[in-house]
Amino acid sequence: MKPFKTITLRLNADQYTHLKKQTEITGLKMEPLIRQLIAGVNLRPRPPDTYAALLRELSAIGNNINQLAHQANARGEATQEEIYEAVQLVQRMARLVKDTL
Repeated sequence: MKPFKTITLRLNADQYTHLKKQTEITGLKMEPLIRQLIAGVNLRPRPPDTYAALLRELSAIGNNINQLAHQANARGEATQEEIYEAVQLVQRMARLVKDTL
């Protein structure tokens, strides 16, 4: 493992404010942010917290649809109720995505 090197970085008030804003946008602390920038990583804004909740909800809905499809495949047909439930779940997914984005 290579030994770490310490540097002192002096910033004016505007530069420091910009750096702080970038840490808020990316969700990174200052040192990791600077390391990523030095490494040439294209940094993107941290996704909103609502995205994690959306992904969990979409996963649960997808699991429900998969269970309906599995039941229908086992019987060789889907009931009207199962088709209706699957359509409702897909519509719910679409609303969640639209409301979140």
